Amino acid sequence: MEDKIIGYVVGGGLKESFRVRLTVDPLTVQEGAFVVIESGDYHFYGLVTDMQLGATDDRFADEKSDRLPAALAKALHGQTLYTNLEVLPALMLERGPDPDSPDYKIKYDIWIKKIGDKKPHPIPVKTVPPHHSQVRMANEGDIAEIFGDPNDAGNFIIGYTREQGHPVCIDMEKFVQRSSGVFGATGTGKSFLTRLVLAGLMHYNKASVLVLDMHNEYGFDDVASDTKMAVTGLKTKFKSKIRIVGLGAGATIRGQVPDFNLEISTGDISTTDIETLSRELNLKETTPTTLNALFGSFKNDWFAHFKAMNREEVEVEDEKGKMKRMPHPESVAAWADANGVNVMAAEALHDKLRRLFGKPYIVEKPAADSVKNIIDALENGQHVVLSYGEHESDLDYLLVSNLLTRKIRAAWEKKTNEFRTHGKSEPRPLVIVVEEAHKLLNREMAAQTTFATIARELRKYYVTLLIVDQRPSQIYDEVMSQLGTRISGWLGDDLDIQAVLSGLSGRDALRGMLARLQPKEEVLLLGWGVPMPLPVKSRRYDDAFWKELLGGGKKKSEAENMKELGF
Repeated sequence: MEDKIIGYVVGGGLKESFRVRLTVDPLTVQEGAFVVIESGDYHFYGLVTDMQLGATDDRFADEKSDRLPAALAKALHGQTLYTNLEVLPALMLERGPDPDSPDYKIKYDIWIKKIGDKKPHPIPVKTVPPHHSQVRMANEGDIAEIFGDPNDAGNFIIGYTREQGHPVCIDMEKFVQRSSGVFGATGTGKSFLTRLVLAGLMHYNKASVLVLDMHNEYGFDDVASDTKMAVTGLKTKFKSKIRIVGLGAGATIRGQVPDFNLEISTGDISTTDIETLSRELNLKETTPTTLNALFGSFKNDWFAHFKAMNREEVEVEDEKGKMKRMPHPESVAAWADANGVNVMAAEALHDKLRRLFGKPYIVEKPAADSVKNIIDALENGQHVVLSYGEHESDLDYLLVSNLLTRKIRAAWEKKTNEFRTHGKSEPRPLVIVVEEAHKLLNREMAAQTTFATIARELRKYYVTLLIVDQRPSQIYDEVMSQLGTRISGWLGDDLDIQAVLSGLSGRDALRGMLARLQPKEEVLLLGWGVPMPLPVKSRRYDDAFWKELLGGGKKKSEAENMKELGF
């Protein structure tokens, strides 16, 4: 099918898809095929979104032709029965005058003078090709023209076209400039797809990556849950570039010791961090008032003081010599009475926070400032995978993730302001990877967590998100609208499909394509990091991938070997 003409344009417009009359066997073209419409000075690039059977007269379609001689039946099918393609126009590229035209030299000189030193580049479709413009399948050069040359630095091969197997790239420089998302129903290979993207980011090495690894999947080697095959961890391949962090002193990850452990100081927990846990802890409307009073009494040490309070009573003698029970001087009730806080509300909050008081990773005096160590590692160009180990509950994930990103946000904002105001070093771009994103970015939580702020505002401070989720419909729509690149596997729920396609042109035409992806190893690329939507067969996360990415399969020359030996 390379460069073979498959049909010609018979209709359509800018607000609807182009209609293409197919001149080849319809079985050789599939939904999602990348096609090129050649028209004079321009090439139009589009995506096949539908295939429709048609007839010049309905009687020809209603009557079977098998009773006719084979030659006559074939001629009848070719002339009266046909297949039309619906092609979603995406881009157009000025190619200059046709070399076969009689006055080509004159036209070419005029065209060169018009464009000057600027190389023509793909732009959104602003006009239509004339009737009967020829249509062909895109070749490897067309793919490279639109999605980038795989040999160029910063272009990461995410997959291959489904028909011809041509490599399709994501521009990593654009990818890290805006928040992005990896989506797909459970069992569609989101974790493997995320590993591919993370490997590309780390190899690209122009941005630091912080992975909030709730299920301990990305750091050390693992075993696939369905195939039971060994899965290479990112630490195995990038070694010194990655710091594995365990949550809590003495924590191990799948039996292996992390590079260091994260302990959270009680002084680092703010009242805002507790408010973000309202749904998880079932906090009441009176909670903010009580928290504000605690902060007013003890400032940053409020959590440690509140934890140390007891619920005891003591017997004291009143003026008449009678014994009566009073709150212990160091009790919650005594503090509440002294500060004008409702005693029942304070005691209820103390009860709810006992779930946090017993967490082993929250200590009054950590052995080291591990939060600062994480920030320093990210600023110095290393990548960090925070594995939650045995602390996989939603409460642990919400508290630690939000607290850590709050600190990171403050550090990057400070560094950016110093860069812009005082000319200090430019901050290194940071990508924060968030699993189970709907737990942190749903409609109720989004307004309270740091993550929503990062998605909306922190691009200018060099911080973006990579959210990974199987239920994008549960993520706040304002956050979804801020996502640039979206990589989506198969989704079966209409609301999830609608959420992934929100804010994109041509989304109605892409809905069916997303629903009809293969359950595994097929993804739809959308958004900022790719010039146009395209379904691709994703790369496999295996030894061949690592050899291609890191050059492990390249044999060193004799000169290179001698140089390594010091000769």
